[in-house]
Amino acid sequence: MQIGTCISVALVSLTTSIISGCGAPSRPVPTPVPSDLDRLTSLMTGTFSSEAQSREDERFFHIRLVMTPMWAERAGTWLYVEQAAAGSFDAPYRQRLYHLIELGTGEFRSDVYTIGDADRFIGAWRTSGLLDSIDPDSIVLRDGCSIYLRPGADGSFVGSTREGTCPSSLSGASFATSEVTIRDDVLISWDRGWDADGTQVWGAEVGGYIFDHLSDHPPR
Repeated sequence: MQIGTCISVALVSLTTSIISGCGAPSRPVPTPVPSDLDRLTSLMTGTFSSEAQSREDERFFHIRLVMTPMWAERAGTWLYVEQAAAGSFDAPYRQRLYHLIELGTGEFRSDVYTIGDADRFIGAWRTSGLLDSIDPDSIVLRDGCSIYLRPGADGSFVGSTREGTCPSSLSGASFATSEVTIRDDVLISWDRGWDADGTQVWGAEVGGYIFDHLSDHPPR
């Protein structure tokens, strides 16, 4: 056998060995596409603030909004929610649980619950397991006050309560309404109370509160 022929055979054998050892090229594993419920949960999770709006318009207060997931083993998504005015973050004026449910029609419902012995859970995200210790029997559904949300073409979620279904007696109101827009960087919430004649008796008059999404996590 000629030396050139030997070299060619050796190269062919080596190439075959390399190809056989490497096998077929691997296909990239596709990245899972988050569901709309996952996206909605992500957009609603973290720390939000209306500070920038309050600086530009004195008709709005500086409010901090915190929402954090809990009860991961239960159906749907559960969020613990605190709202507090600047300077009183350790004394929130509102504590709620939100239960996000996918309705199967492209629509989502956020049920709103009050919490028994709520003061015990102020800043509860700082204590491991405290939120999960909330007794399900101690929460009360605010019947008629659920917010219905639909995803928009731009990735946002927009929704509101059903008109006239959410009872309220604050400042002489007969019912309350809530309108919500949720985007990547901001959450806009417009809560108003109305008397039996349909006259607004509480809430912002010129538009909703604009909460900038400061962090994907609650404050430390």
